[in-house]
Amino acid sequence: MIKSVLIFNQLGKPRLVKFYEQIGTAAQQEILREIHAIIAKRPDTQCNFLEGCQSIGGPDSRIIYRHYATLYFVFVVDSSESELGILDLIQVFVEALDRVFENVCELDLIFHFDEIHYILMEVVSAGMVIETNLAEISRAVSEGKLQIKPASEPSRLGIGALRGFV
Repeated sequence: MIKSVLIFNQLGKPRLVKFYEQIGTAAQQEILREIHAIIAKRPDTQCNFLEGCQSIGGPDSRIIYRHYATLYFVFVVDSSESELGILDLIQVFVEALDRVFENVCELDLIFHFDEIHYILMEVVSAGMVIETNLAEISRAVSEGKLQIKPASEPSRLGIGALRGFV
């Protein structure tokens, strides 16, 4: 099971934080700091898996991450998940972000956090992987945008339509 999905930059500033277990805010912040401290000092040539971090989810937890440009994509999982499977899942998630934002960057994560969460929900729900097909993820995101767009457009009735309400 996936326990959490975290994205943070090289300075440790969180850009996406999603926990699938009930954890207090202070504990979440501590987990973010610890994971950043561990991962930031590791060279890119080292393995992308870390096991048995007691303070981060218990002894059966694993940290699996990928470093893209200035961002770290981190999944904290239990021992039942495949490390290579999660690395592939991170790749699918990043490719889905690239399709939606056309070469995603850190600013996209900051200014479009709601869309990022929506894309993540298409891939992972309640800690379980539900979709890995990029075409299906892109289709679901496009359909979601179409449903939201009409609601965000201003009314075309104009001021005259409000006269009966005054």
